Amino acid sequence: MPPTDLQTILDDNFADWVRALDQQVTEAAPDHVTVRMALGPHLARVGGIVSGQALAALADTPMVLAAVAHADELKPFATTDLHTQFLRPGRGTAILCRAEVVRAGRALVFARAEMTEEDTGKPVASATATFFAP
Repeated sequence: MPPTDLQTILDDNFADWVRALDQQVTEAAPDHVTVRMALGPHLARVGGIVSGQALAALADTPMVLAAVAHADELKPFATTDLHTQFLRPGRGTAILCRAEVVRAGRALVFARAEMTEEDTGKPVASATATFFAP
């Protein structure tokens, strides 16, 4: 599924507050999806670093899109579990999140994501999630 198709799915189907994060699908393949989230004051917490809530939402979005790409169709995937590990403060111009499906069964999809600073390539956070596929 091309990045433009996944971007359209994000723009047309995700909640307003998720779309307000201005996430851009930059890469898509059957085995992974990469999303870029530009940083700005609206995502900063005390100390000028990106907030954990924004990083958790960033992780969830490309993992869902990776599940969609893996299924090769839009399904109403529901997050049943999301575990995020914050590794270091996120700074710079943007955070890149690369997500992949680890295993997809009939009802559950397991995914993982790695988030890095765009400017330095330093890891910022990682996440795993389980999605229910009706």
